[in-house]
Amino acid sequence: MTSKQWVRGAAVTAFGMAMAVVPVVVPQAEAASCPTYRWGSLAKVDGEFTANDIGSVRSGRHACFDRLVIDLDDRGVGYDVRYGAVYQEGSGDRVYLRGTDIQIIVRAWGRDLRNSRELLDVRGYSTFRQVAMAGTFEGQTTLGLGVRARLPMRVLELDGPGDGSRLVIDVAHSW
Repeated sequence: MTSKQWVRGAAVTAFGMAMAVVPVVVPQAEAASCPTYRWGSLAKVDGEFTANDIGSVRSGRHACFDRLVIDLDDRGVGYDVRYGAVYQEGSGDRVYLRGTDIQIIVRAWGRDLRNSRELLDVRGYSTFRQVAMAGTFEGQTTLGLGVRARLPMRVLELDGPGDGSRLVIDVAHSW
């Protein structure tokens, strides 16, 4: 074997070995997109006072978050939504919830809501553990939302249906 053949054989062997260790990148299926990057766990507040009435409270489950909707009979509402202890309107007694507490204060009357520790059935939800009514006093209604952990949330004010509006509280399933 000549030195030229030996060099050529060594080069082919080295090239083959280099190709054997090159990683192969296989694209994976894209995970469901949960755009919660602008969400957070700090208080969400709008100090506006209104003469609104709460029509109903309802909930829903989505792929990335659980949703609480407060239907109002008119547009615009003041609110204070934050992680922290929930207290009964009027008496100031603590309302204990399953999970981590979110206090929801809505600057509107909740006359037609029953005063209940189980306002809605949220069994089977990923994040929600309990929705409780904590009373209405002097034009302000407090609700308690028990959640699995301190997770990102957002609060939206949406128009409709009709002349009414909706206060929407979404709590993500994860960070």
